Amino acid sequence: MAERIKVTLDEQDIPRQWYNIAADLPKPLPPPIKPDGSPVTPEDLAPVFPMNIIEQEVSTQRWIDIPEPVLEKLLIWRPTPLYRARALERALNTPARIYYKNEGVSPAGSHKPNTAVPQVYYNKVFGIRRLTTETGAGQWGSALAFACRLFGLACRVYMVRISFDQKPFRKMMMQTWGAECLPSPNPSTKTGRAILEKDPDTPGSLGIAISEAIEDCVTSPDTRYSLGSVLNHVCLHQTIIGLEAKRQMEKFGEYPDVVIGCAGGGSNFAGISFPFVCDRIHGRDVRVVAAEPAACPRMTMAPYVYDSGDVAMMTPLLPMYSLGHTFVPPPIHAGGLRYHGMAPLVCHLRRLGLIEAVALPQLECYEGAVLWARTEGFIPAPETSHAIAAAIREANRAAEEGREKVILLNWSGHGLMDLTGYDAFLNGRLQNYLMTEDEMRRSLAAIEGLPKPPPL
Repeated sequence: MAERIKVTLDEQDIPRQWYNIAADLPKPLPPPIKPDGSPVTPEDLAPVFPMNIIEQEVSTQRWIDIPEPVLEKLLIWRPTPLYRARALERALNTPARIYYKNEGVSPAGSHKPNTAVPQVYYNKVFGIRRLTTETGAGQWGSALAFACRLFGLACRVYMVRISFDQKPFRKMMMQTWGAECLPSPNPSTKTGRAILEKDPDTPGSLGIAISEAIEDCVTSPDTRYSLGSVLNHVCLHQTIIGLEAKRQMEKFGEYPDVVIGCAGGGSNFAGISFPFVCDRIHGRDVRVVAAEPAACPRMTMAPYVYDSGDVAMMTPLLPMYSLGHTFVPPPIHAGGLRYHGMAPLVCHLRRLGLIEAVALPQLECYEGAVLWARTEGFIPAPETSHAIAAAIREANRAAEEGREKVILLNWSGHGLMDLTGYDAFLNGRLQNYLMTEDEMRRSLAAIEGLPKPPPL
């Protein structure tokens, strides 16, 4: 009998609570504020989010029950399998043991439904009939369209223009589930018209799409906004990934030396890592690594500042590593990672030294993704490829040092809707984009004069 390569949990073993890392932080997270420096109140957020979600956003309760109607929907694909990447290990000739949590088995093909389903549920019970959102690569938009269909809500998605053009099948997925998908910037919004007037050929950005989705929300009846990453409640919902993974690693008789996730807004990274960061806070020896694009190097190059989550500054100011809210990233294929900031909770952990960050160039990530596909079989999303490339670096380092290492990564989504990127890579049409210090200085000019976060 061959050695075990995967562990699947029974449906009855699905976690019934989310883990809230805010309860275990050594120092509290700085609060969101208004541009004048005053604190943001729940009432300030009420036009954008339902109060039941706002309560989760500000909660410091360690464990939060998952409602039964949410569990019922999550069981469509959860628990997700945990694999050992034995073929990749052999190809790398490494003594490292590599494990991956396969979040690509959800109906939308990524980790995003883990938060889309509860967010739509909470809006539904609050009496909301319609949701607006943004999407980068289309994974979040697809997930929210899927979740809205499950609970009978209308959905409009503003998709970053470069991804709208590069990835038409994501748009078709959203439409199949009944959602409306618009390219961003879009002439239907005041924000979109202003940006298109300045730059008709702009590739768009998540910051622009967020502005449009919030503008639509606050000017429409029975409508709220839904965000697929960055905010505390989103990171909370995603911890079901890491909670399952801990149980599955136990069945393998293992505990990771290093936990890795790609990082765009921070949700899938938080999902796999926060339960392990909790262990680290309480004395366990585990490294946690966030893999971000070299084209958008927030945690590896940018300052820790208060900045808006969107280009029109419609969101509160959040404490985070930021390239500036007007930053328009280069058109790398990992559209879900093209964001100027990062989840405040993730940034706070980085600032406290509880996690590490690495910036990876696009070509190295695609090389890792192709090697993965040719060994493990599954074709990764370009976003997932960043976690893979970081894991390969760790495995190669283990080989150089001649020592065993247990690596766990979040395989956050499949790349079957991203094959045009693979075509460009395989035919030599992709290039690396590395942000320069001069580009960063120009981008950060947008946040001059904003309040500064308090010192640690």
